[in-house]
Amino acid sequence: MLATAGAVSLALSLSAAVPASALTSGPARPSPAVKAPPDIPLANVKAHLSQLQSIANANGGNRAHGRPGHKATIDYIKGKLDAAGFQTAIQTFSYGGATGYNLIADWPGGDANNVLMTGAHSDSVTAGPGINDNGSGSAAILETALAVAREGLKPAKHLRFGWWGAEELGLIGSNYYVNNLPSAERSKIKGYLNFDMVGSPNPGYFAYDGDGSSGSGGPAGSAEIENVLRAYFSSINVAVRDTAFDGRSDYGGFIRYGIPAGGMFTGAEGRKTSAEAQLWGGQAGVAYDRCYHSSCDTSSNINDPALDRNADAIAYAVWTLAGGGGEPPGDTVYADDLEADTGWTANAGGSDTATSGRFERAVPQTTTYSGTTLQLPGNSGSTALVTGSSAGADAGANDIDGGTTSIQSAPISVPAGSKTLSFSWYLAHLNNASSSDYLRVRVVGPNGTTTVLDQAASAANRAAAWQPKTADISAYAGQSVRIQVEAADAGGASLVEAGLDDIKITK
Repeated sequence: MLATAGAVSLALSLSAAVPASALTSGPARPSPAVKAPPDIPLANVKAHLSQLQSIANANGGNRAHGRPGHKATIDYIKGKLDAAGFQTAIQTFSYGGATGYNLIADWPGGDANNVLMTGAHSDSVTAGPGINDNGSGSAAILETALAVAREGLKPAKHLRFGWWGAEELGLIGSNYYVNNLPSAERSKIKGYLNFDMVGSPNPGYFAYDGDGSSGSGGPAGSAEIENVLRAYFSSINVAVRDTAFDGRSDYGGFIRYGIPAGGMFTGAEGRKTSAEAQLWGGQAGVAYDRCYHSSCDTSSNINDPALDRNADAIAYAVWTLAGGGGEPPGDTVYADDLEADTGWTANAGGSDTATSGRFERAVPQTTTYSGTTLQLPGNSGSTALVTGSSAGADAGANDIDGGTTSIQSAPISVPAGSKTLSFSWYLAHLNNASSSDYLRVRVVGPNGTTTVLDQAASAANRAAAWQPKTADISAYAGQSVRIQVEAADAGGASLVEAGLDDIKITK
């Protein structure tokens, strides 16, 4: 991470008033369903950090550009990737009278014209071994890449990983890579994920501001990356705040060419505020990383929970954005892509209170407000369960208003041995929403009800993005159940939309 000021900016609030002129509608390509992302073992990531520490110890105490420790770092990472089946290449460049190295690793398969790239810088400063900055990002994306190989992932997109040299001297390696790609090859990169410092000892949880809710935002498509990362942290009940695209890390060259970008950051030399300490724990008034660019940035300068959470978030983002197209393991015993009428009933209990934006099975029209997408087409076809399918002439039309809206399936016979319910979902809202607004999915059986998704809104812009969800429903095997979907705008005037698609039950 470059040593410049002003890394973090918190989200700004917007007025509840939404002008009609801000709404647009039009086609959008749906995100494919994906195979469930794996848990990334913290022990594996820390084993890589231990190796990087040993490399620094054996090479003058650092892994800096032009020093033998950086080349040894590249060789270590390359060896792991080669053994796992990646196609690797070392790109050399010259800076400051020394040879620098980028390592590029491609996972065979996927659409070569639709590349998802994940990167981290592999060099340290000369003052120390750089285990948090940026061994943490390098090790986390390495273990994610190795998980791709272990899982035999066959994504729709082509996966590429990069480890950049000479970042600490001004993003030299990553800029060299992007600038020297032929324009036709550069245009194939449809998204870039950057992870620079993800294990800070006094951590914050900051996502690059793709949707522009607190600044200028990233190129078109960056909002989806931010939303996917935020969705992971929401699933583990960890709050996320914005950090600006301020040029401090290797996303810089990508966004200059209009490539969508995003990533996570746990903080550098900035000091944690009292509000952040209440939100995340840790010490207020103390730097996120007191050893930033110092000799004490060693393997003891890591917060394990932060590193673990971010490694899992990286895998979640790669799996989700790559479009694995995989099914949950086991035989499919029930599937409803909602393209045909299978008996879904709105307001089955007669207790809904919403006055508009009621759930229906319909063809939703894409709706966007000032860069925040609020309604999407179906995930795998044209039809989905959606709150108010029409885009509407103004912000108050067809979103949920006035309370709750629900829709319920016809009875579903769950065969003996069934284990897993899966579906795709989204909840989208502007920052005039609150935690009283929500999307919930329940399984209703003869002897009780299980809530399998309970997603609350918050006072922040959240763009719609189809996300996978799986739940264990073994307790309902051999029974007849219904699936009930409910959403609410229950906390005052706000713009809230929700959707559900591709429902499956597997053994």
